[in-house]
Amino acid sequence: MAPSNSANAGFRVAADTPDTVSVSGALNFDNAAHALIALRTAFERGDRHTLDLSAVTSCDSAGLACVLAALSEADCHGHRVATRHMPDGMRSLAQVCGVEPLLQ
Repeated sequence: MAPSNSANAGFRVAADTPDTVSVSGALNFDNAAHALIALRTAFERGDRHTLDLSAVTSCDSAGLACVLAALSEADCHGHRVATRHMPDGMRSLAQVCGVEPLLQ
């Protein structure tokens, strides 16, 4: 699968590693709609069960909502996706919002 790029903050979604979708760059209001489309595309085949967030440089509430929506949609299609390597800032935001259990 080819990487998906956004002109904003080097955002990228890639599925270069077996079973894994990797997100890098800033995940925010400016690119959340694009990110959701890229994540949907990456998970639509159902052969990816891990979302690696280790290269996310920043995340706001729109970015977090995007990730939650993508995980929920995958789950609704019977594809359980686990998140890995969530950055501390993103984890803190998820805790404040009360959604951290949804990202397990």
